[in-house]
Amino acid sequence: MATPVRIISTDDHVLEPPHLWQARLPAKYKDIAPRVERLGLSAPRWRNGRLVVDEDTAGKPCDWWLYEDLRRPLPITYAAVGIPKDRLGEGGTTFEDVRRGCWDPAERLKDMDVNSVEASLCFPNVLPRFCGQTFLEAHDKELALLCVRAYNDWMHEEWAGPSGGRLIHCSIVPLWDSSLAAEEVRRNAARGGRAVTFTELPANLGLPSIHDADQYWDPFFTACEETGTVICLHIGSSSKFPVTSADAPHAVSGMLLSLNAMASMCDYLFSGLFERFPKLTIAYSEGQIGWIPYILERADRLWREQEMVVNRDLVPRPPSEYYYEHIYGCYISDAHGLASIDVVGEDNVTFETDYPHTDGTWPNTAEVARRELAHLTDVQREKILRLNAIKMLSLHPDREYPCPSEEVRPDAR
Repeated sequence: MATPVRIISTDDHVLEPPHLWQARLPAKYKDIAPRVERLGLSAPRWRNGRLVVDEDTAGKPCDWWLYEDLRRPLPITYAAVGIPKDRLGEGGTTFEDVRRGCWDPAERLKDMDVNSVEASLCFPNVLPRFCGQTFLEAHDKELALLCVRAYNDWMHEEWAGPSGGRLIHCSIVPLWDSSLAAEEVRRNAARGGRAVTFTELPANLGLPSIHDADQYWDPFFTACEETGTVICLHIGSSSKFPVTSADAPHAVSGMLLSLNAMASMCDYLFSGLFERFPKLTIAYSEGQIGWIPYILERADRLWREQEMVVNRDLVPRPPSEYYYEHIYGCYISDAHGLASIDVVGEDNVTFETDYPHTDGTWPNTAEVARRELAHLTDVQREKILRLNAIKMLSLHPDREYPCPSEEVRPDAR
């Protein structure tokens, strides 16, 4: 791979800036709408395999998001780029202490330049969580709906809009109402939005599953299909992480993250949705891809040999056919999955940097791509690094962004 690497990342995150909701919501909500205050932070500790912190007036200064009765610290691991690894156990941080590219669009573009990234699909991060679960849990749903719309307006007007197409709009929706969610999909599609982040497993959030007999989610799926909006199912968007026991190390939960994506793909493959919505597209954002060959093999074998557990009226074709027609796997670093590209599908994989999270590869993403894609053909590499993303996100196929010199590298901060 001697030629410069050019990447379209299908999973990055934006650290929501402090002014986002305060600047866009009616003044009457000022004291309960999302806002940032600097408070103290307790020393981090482990609980049920997770790192937790509490407010402590005498503790380390930290920026906290406040919303209704919610108090959430700004996690240092959610803005980890440029932070020395020995500091990532500190728990919380402030906006001044993280790399500005986490929340400033102009600085993000600079960080993309030094990382060979042409364009980036940006998911929410701290306050909304990965698909807007915070607003689903809110008490005042009128305010929650305004918060959802304000986020999408900010995403369009301040983050993605001025970037010349390099920062790609990813919407959130009001998860508590499928019809309102459909309206929000259409509202954002009308101004160029082509991606929406949705929960991988709705039932984990107390919502109807995608198998619901009353077809609760049909308005949402219809809107996505009609507007060509890809449904992104991000790891962690069901708010439950697989754990083996309360005292298991955090590394165990980290190893099991893709299990939610596996469960979700089984849901979609056997749901019959792709028969009813033949143009629907979904993507497993940050789901990795090494597990996909087993799921496809097992699903097809179940479909062939155990008719008593498969509803052939819902799924008249082998499940793998629906995968190749409707689903994208998205990965950060997965050499095992790429070694099985003949099964995973060279047309079904997109690449991501996961900026600014701890799993991210910035500023060395080009090196990761070179190493893991070296055994593939030029055509396969181009598909995985950018062409599949262009198709998935309905981007302009002939658009090219400046490919910066890979000799340029940012400093550690």
